[in-house]
Amino acid sequence: MDWKNLPGGGGGIEDRRGGGGVPGGGIAVGGIGGLIIALVAMFFGIDPGAILGGGDSGQTQSQSQAQNQAQNQSQGTPATDESYQFMDRIMTSTNQVWGGVFQQAGRTYTPARLVLYTRGTQGGCGVASSASGPFYCPLDNKVYIDTNFFSMMQRQLGGGGDFAYSYVVAHEVGHHVQNELGIADQVEREQRSARTEAQANQASVRLELQADCFAGVWGNRVKDQAKITQADVQNAINTAQAIGDDNLQRQGAGRVVPDSFTHGSSQQRVKWFTTGFQTGDPNKCDTFNQNYSQL
Repeated sequence: MDWKNLPGGGGGIEDRRGGGGVPGGGIAVGGIGGLIIALVAMFFGIDPGAILGGGDSGQTQSQSQAQNQAQNQSQGTPATDESYQFMDRIMTSTNQVWGGVFQQAGRTYTPARLVLYTRGTQGGCGVASSASGPFYCPLDNKVYIDTNFFSMMQRQLGGGGDFAYSYVVAHEVGHHVQNELGIADQVEREQRSARTEAQANQASVRLELQADCFAGVWGNRVKDQAKITQADVQNAINTAQAIGDDNLQRQGAGRVVPDSFTHGSSQQRVKWFTTGFQTGDPNKCDTFNQNYSQL
């Protein structure tokens, strides 16, 4: 992936790296072996209890950049470093793609913004810590990413490559698109009225799979400009497989509890990302009007 071919300057980035974090922002779960799995889960918004206990419910830089991350942060990373430029171009590109989609539909799109931080920071949805990982806050229309996440993702998940890291960012922007369309509010209402936790979780799975599909739509729309190769696509698919609920539960607890899924299985996540990437059509990302067993 040649991300430098993408437009920049419109990522709306707030660079809070090197700020020392927010006191009390850390978290400890289980032993060291389980902690790695739990952190990976929480980085993608998955309940660690579902992984460790089986109960209820794209790196911002290249490999060499990841290795230099800690040194850059300790020196006070300038806003012009390469990881910043990468994030700016991915965010600028995703906002431009979705701005165009909305315009064609006669709608107005409010661009998402991005907060880069280390250790922890205060956001519209409360304190973001390293354990929060990449997430979208609908209250301030911002994506939050701890800059250490992608190097951890590379080490612990075995996933890497700029397009894989871009997929993660585009997934979070996909949640912003859902917020703009009112889909997120609809799912929240469904979850509140659900008779069982399993039903509430199913609504969450539909939401997350659609965000995966939206990430694929973005990838399709920039594949020529960014020179995305089949190897890049495979890296994103490998990441989608690695963060499937079933895979994480199998690694963490040794068993799979489908009713506790909140993001979807590996197969589902690959299917919906691929659907978006192959078609480039957000209308193909309707995960809500079909039988749950067919997702």
